[in-house]
Amino acid sequence: MTEEKLVRGIGRWDLTAIAINTIIGTGIFILPARATGLIGDYSLAAIVMCALIVAAIVLCFAEVSSRFDATGGMYLYAKEAFGPLVGFEVGWLYWVVRVATYAANCNAFLIYLGFFYPEANEGWLRIVIILLVLIPMTTINLIGVRESALLTNIFTVGKILPLLVFVGIGIFFIDPGNFKFEVAPGYSDFSAAVLLLIYAYVGFEAAVIPAGESKDPKRDLPFALFVALGVCTFLYILIQVVAIGTLPGLADSKTPLADAAGNFMGSFGAVFIAIGALISILGNLNGGFLAASRLPFAMAENKELPQILARTHQKFKTPHISIIVTAGAILVLTIYSSFFTAVTIATVTRLLVYATTCLSLPVFRRRNDMPEAKFHARLGIAATILSVVLIGWLLIDEKVLNEGLPILIAIGIGLVIYLLYKFWGKPTEDNASN
Repeated sequence: MTEEKLVRGIGRWDLTAIAINTIIGTGIFILPARATGLIGDYSLAAIVMCALIVAAIVLCFAEVSSRFDATGGMYLYAKEAFGPLVGFEVGWLYWVVRVATYAANCNAFLIYLGFFYPEANEGWLRIVIILLVLIPMTTINLIGVRESALLTNIFTVGKILPLLVFVGIGIFFIDPGNFKFEVAPGYSDFSAAVLLLIYAYVGFEAAVIPAGESKDPKRDLPFALFVALGVCTFLYILIQVVAIGTLPGLADSKTPLADAAGNFMGSFGAVFIAIGALISILGNLNGGFLAASRLPFAMAENKELPQILARTHQKFKTPHISIIVTAGAILVLTIYSSFFTAVTIATVTRLLVYATTCLSLPVFRRRNDMPEAKFHARLGIAATILSVVLIGWLLIDEKVLNEGLPILIAIGIGLVIYLLYKFWGKPTEDNASN
């Protein structure tokens, strides 16, 4: 049913651009300093550790996503593998995460905009700028998925170029004396740094959600996920090497890449990187908005949310009601939140969602009624076990456990919505339609 209502306008490289855009967002422009403050130059090891963790998760996503060509991503996988309740909770939690992440990253946009105009993040001007970012993005997503994909492609080029310039020039100004590995970090600090840096890697999953608007998602999604992870890992390692090697006070910097660029390229370099950060964040926001706005549509398509959310625009063939509802939630949360308040909660909730997709891999392999996987991971079961173990390792950290209450509240709200609509929403709508 989804395929008839939506336009399949997203190609292989569009999916790759979406994945890269939603991975490279605010994290790499802000978190290198925070990670260095926790574990010093061992942040390089933490970046590699994050890449290995995410690689195992991506391997599971690649096989699972190659069985589906409908919109929904992790929500659809969980529903098929573990039933409607788990599927609903996954879809609900991921929508909350996407809305919160958009709000956090929009606030990060204001932080970097403050590099040029300090008052940008204050008072009424802050709200005006939020609207100037959100309204055009909502409009483009309403007009059509091809237009949204084109904008994503433009942002991908716009965000990678300044990072390549940062690495390409900065590598010649590295001071080897800035690297100090004498004192190894403690276990707690290292795990905290890994959890923090995981935020710089998450987002790839946004590419699997609009599968119902993709030309050949079963074949294209595994390609897009692997290429995006490879590109981002390569860039992240080089960026951290340059940042450590050119900025002695990295741990204390609020805008680490701009400050580092200022050291070896002067004021022009700092401005150039700050502009690159703004472009990167806008690209991340667009990719995240595309993913978030499709989830209520997919859940309504499966009769788990009011059917008004499943409507598509007669002319543009986009889920316009779902897009508008998502935009409204984003606007409210962006105005009343900040960047760092959402990072840990968003990452932890994402890891829970990732675990359900990883666990669905062996479930689908055992079932004979599932569509054939177009990509078969040779180490799929091993990747599932490794992913779940590593996710569990990150989630038992003391700092994570302290953030557990908001996540439990979100799960509880999702359960209430599911039960209310299951027992009261559907009969009313069914009667109205008869």
